[in-house]
This record gives sequence, C-alpha cells and structure tokens, in this order.
Amino acid sequence: MSRLSPLFASGCLALVLALHHAPAAAGRSCESKALTAQDFGLGMQLAQRTAQALDGSGAQVVILARAGQDLQKYGLRYSHLGMAYRDEAGAWRVVHKLNQCGTARASIYSQGLGEFFLDDLWRYEAAYAVPTPEAQARLLGVLKGPRAQLLRLNEPAYSVVSYAWGQKYQQSNQWVIETLALAMEPSGVSERGRAQAWLQFKGYEPSTITLGPLTRLGGRITAANVAFDDHPNEKRFSDRIETVTVDSVFAWLSRSGMAAKPVSLKL
Repeated sequence: MSRLSPLFASGCLALVLALHHAPAAAGRSCESKALTAQDFGLGMQLAQRTAQALDGSGAQVVILARAGQDLQKYGLRYSHLGMAYRDEAGAWRVVHKLNQCGTARASIYSQGLGEFFLDDLWRYEAAYAVPTPEAQARLLGVLKGPRAQLLRLNEPAYSVVSYAWGQKYQQSNQWVIETLALAMEPSGVSERGRAQAWLQFKGYEPSTITLGPLTRLGGRITAANVAFDDHPNEKRFSDRIETVTVDSVFAWLSRSGMAAKPVSLKL
C-alpha cells in the first residue's frame, strides 16, 4: 500500500477528533468506538487512491460507493452511495445523505474524500461509475447550484430499508438516484413521485432483500432508523423488502447506458 503524500495528509489530521464524535452515518454500524491509527491510515490511503483514480478518469462527476457495512448475507457488496464532483480548486467533494445516529432523521452533507472514507468502514474498498458527459453536466448543475435545488427531493424521515417506490421515508441511495432523475429531467421532475416514475420508465429495478418476520420485528424495535410500514403489505408479509441498493444502482446505470461499468478500488 502506498504512503500518503504530505500534501494530501496535511489537511486531514484535524478530522480525527471530529470524526470520533461524528453525529451522522449511512451504510455503517453507528457504533460508538474510537478511530484507531490503523483505521485512519487505511481510510486516508483509500481516499488518496480514489482521488488519483478519479483524477485519471477525466470525469467531473462520478457516482461513488463505499463498503460501510457487511451486507454479504444479502448478496450485496457495497452499502452507501454519494455523488462526487471536482470543485473549482480541483479537489473532489462528495455530496451524500447521512442519517443522524440513533434517530430516524437524515440530512445532506458535502465532504472531502478523507471524511467520506473515515467512517467506520467494514471493508477498505471503493467503487465508482462515470456517467455519460450529458449526465455529468446535468448533475454538476445540481451539485454546484443553489442548495435549495440540492435539497428539493430530500425527505428527512429516514429508514435504511425504505420502500423504493414510497415517499414516507428515504434512505441515502434512494436520494442519489431520485436526485439523478431531477438532474436529468428538471422540468418534469418536481417531487419524489415523479422522480420515481422516471426511474421506473428508465428501467431501474430495486434489490429484493429477504427478511424474516423476527428480523423485521427486531429491527423495528431496536433501531430508530429501521421501518417497514411503508412497504406494501403483500410484499412485507411475504418477507420481500424492495429497497435501493448500491449494487442495483450500478447495475442499472450500466444496463441503461447512463454510466460506464463501475470501477473497483481496493487496498
């Protein structure tokens, strides 16, 4: 593994204390534990490797994923999506939705790559997909535009397993693709229902996760950010939970021609 360059590392040490007490999370466990020196080093190495890869891609905007939680038992590799763009100074910023730990609320954040990867990762692996030039231009207009536009489709009520075609809750990956719909059809997408209609028209298919009744009940009782009451009864009671996952988004972007196949980066 390569060492961090002094320039890249110099702006990152101040993150340690802030991230040790980070109030928000998505795609990670939300457990309260100290950030170790090893975790810090690995996270920053992954951030640097990602920055180098994105610089070399020639892209201005990418869809970026991390592996914050172990979702292998559901057949999923990554847990959390954001939209990364190159700012005026040439640095990469990641815009994504984070859940406030211990609550059912979430907000939209803009972070550097270091912050994005210093977030209790389960596996030090990233992946990114480069959208078409048209999609990049449209996304850049939203990401660099007024914050009100960026928040237009944000629903603060959060459930990590929110129904892909519902509007009661919204999880992080769901916000990304609904905002993509807004960027691609700004005149036709004015609210979440229209964004979801556009996604269905474009062939997006959510992942179906099988969760037994005890798992569903336990999740509802023990975690504020887990809810199943937005799923249709016929699907919920047959243990079919349809939600937006990183893997399903990457597959759809590639299948639809809206982005190239995802590129994986590992330490």
